[in-house]
Parts: sequence; C-alpha cells; structure tokens
Amino acid sequence: MDLPDLCYSRREDWSRSHHKGRIRMPQIDPQQFIETQRLDWNRVAPAWDKWDVLIDRNMTFINYRLIGDARLRPGEQVLDLGCGTGYPALLAAQAVGGNGRVLGLDLAEGMLAVARRRARALGLSNVEFLAGDVTRLSSEPATFDAVISRFCLMFLPDISKAAGEIARVLKPGGYLAAAVWSAPENNPFISIPMNVLKAYLTLPPPDPEQPGIFRLARPGDLLGMAERAGLRGLTDEEWIGESVYDSADEYFSSLMEMAAPLQPLFAELSSEQKKQAESAIKRAAESYRTGSGVALPMAIRIVVARKPF
Repeated sequence: MDLPDLCYSRREDWSRSHHKGRIRMPQIDPQQFIETQRLDWNRVAPAWDKWDVLIDRNMTFINYRLIGDARLRPGEQVLDLGCGTGYPALLAAQAVGGNGRVLGLDLAEGMLAVARRRARALGLSNVEFLAGDVTRLSSEPATFDAVISRFCLMFLPDISKAAGEIARVLKPGGYLAAAVWSAPENNPFISIPMNVLKAYLTLPPPDPEQPGIFRLARPGDLLGMAERAGLRGLTDEEWIGESVYDSADEYFSSLMEMAAPLQPLFAELSSEQKKQAESAIKRAAESYRTGSGVALPMAIRIVVARKPF
C-alpha cells in the first residue's frame, strides 16, 4: 500500500523552498532518494508479511491482469520490477513453468526475504529475488521475454531512464506490462488519510514531475516514456477495482502499519490530534461500507507496450 508523493517530499525541505509566496519544489538527489526508500520499505517489511492475506485478497486480480497482458508462455524469461514480497513474480513463475525463469528485483532486502520464503512454500525453484536499482539493470540486452511491474515505476527518480533499461533488456517482440496508480480522486483508499492529515499539517502540493504515487496517473505519461524508449504502445487504460476490508478498523490498522511514508506524518501530530485523525479516517472509510465489509474504490492505470521485432 503506497502513499502519495506528498509523503515522499521532505516537508522541511519544502518549507525552506517556500519564499515570499512562491513555491519551489526542491530538487531530489536520486541516490539519496533511493536509499531513503530502501530504509522506509525495509522498516515496514514485517507488516507486509503480517498483512499478507489482506494484500493478496486486494491485489490478486491485478497480478493476473499483468500476467495476461505480458502474454506469458511456458519456458519464458520474465523480469518483475519492484516485486516487494513476491507478487506478481510468483504468479509469473507458475505461468512460465519449470523451463522458464523469473527474476524479481526490489530495493528492500526485508521484502525480498519474505518473497523467498513464499517461493519455497510454493515449491517454486524457477524464481530468484535480488536487491537492485531498477534504473540500472545488470542484465544483458535482449534477456527477457517480458517485464512486469506492479506499483513501482512511479516512485523512481528517473522513469525515462528505467524505460530505456526495460527496452534494452527486452527481447524483440517482448512485452512490458505495468500497473501504476491512476488519479487521486478515483482512489479514496489512498486519498482518505491524506485529506484528513491536511487538517493538521501544512503539506506541499504534489509536484507532477517528482516521484510519487500519482506521478504516472495521467493518461499517456508512462506509455509516452515507453514509446520514446523504443517500444510500441498497446494499452493505456484506467482499470477500476476495490480494496476490501472487514472493517474500518482493519483498514486503518493495515494502513498505519504498511504505509511507510504515512508514519512520519502521523508522528508529527499530538496525541489528541492522532485520535481525531484516526476517527476521521475510520468515519470516511465507513461511508464505503457494503454488506460484506468496507469496499474502497481504487483506480489503476494499466500500460502495455511491446518491443518491435
């Protein structure tokens, strides 16, 4: 569960850039940014393991969509960028079978440890999980039949560079299938906590050119980068789903434990403000209650491209 680019901005840096009514977003240091993300996601890796069943319940349909859009076949070689605790890489490993191979890359070794354990539990020996920077792939050119990615690319400091790397490592005819978050107004399960926190904190406006959850929400952004990297665009579609929770309490608890960028913002609140914010978030979630629980809409942008022969 990923939180908006507001969370990834250093608020103190933004404040220093706010002068005489003019807002100037600070330039990020790519390596420092990547290292901060590595630390953040390693910190919450145990929570992602704890909430594993909930994550699978809410994300499985996206995994299957990516596997289908990548046109995976037995025996193929697949790269999963930002694989986290294992999906969709593990599903891809099942799709390509024993004669195929899947490589999952992620920054956070803590996440990868969970992914490796899950692979062993499933008896999958054709998948490998490694820590690495997805903007600097070590693979040889034309190595993979498909590159898949679920909610990773929008957090990269240089997405165009990553697109170039994807094009480089794809075989001719290979597919890129990626899921990124669509517009915030269509994703209340993400936007609810940020809207509540705005009542207590002065948060910078999201910079559409900086890494963050909605960085690739606009139609054509990611597909355009893929095309400029030499791929042929096939799909750029907003896809609607739901993130389902047994209760507003489950939503809030999982959110606070898994959303690494949200935690430091909540820490800035007083004890009383934390209680008020928690109540407000739960009330907002309750407005989406159905007969089977709380179903928060989510909108995903699915982008598919292919490397020409």
